[in-house]
Amino acid sequence: MFIDDEVPLEVSFEDARKRLARLALSGTLTSASEDAYGAGATELVRVGPLGSGPAISKLVEVRFQNLLEHGDYAGLAVRWEAIGHGGSLFPALDANITVVPAGEQTATLRLAGSYRPPLGALGTVLDRAILHRVATATIRAFLDRVAAAIDSPPVSESATR
Repeated sequence: MFIDDEVPLEVSFEDARKRLARLALSGTLTSASEDAYGAGATELVRVGPLGSGPAISKLVEVRFQNLLEHGDYAGLAVRWEAIGHGGSLFPALDANITVVPAGEQTATLRLAGSYRPPLGALGTVLDRAILHRVATATIRAFLDRVAAAIDSPPVSESATR
């Protein structure tokens, strides 16, 4: 299933690019990913066919590729995948997170990718019925966290202005 969302940033492309690179190196993106995926997984457990039994896995492996920059584009790849006992009950996501200019002092943060619904054919049916909304909310929560971190300059950066 394909998923795509974007949010505006109230900073220039150059500042957004630098801050995204800093976030990727600092582990902030991993934390935002785990928080967003966990929020979505909580929703998934609540609405899923198996209830919220203790065997449901919420341990998530998050991997980022180094930031790729080229002209008016900066992006990195991300993979979210639940691991451990019950990990196959959660979707796996492969996506690109990008920052592009949207004006002189604004930019756009976007996530575009695809995920595999769990449970094979049954998961595909459930995804069409409800799980896609959970995935969409998870991506939005992640983008909102990352956008807030990009829009708010680090203390050292704001102190020099």
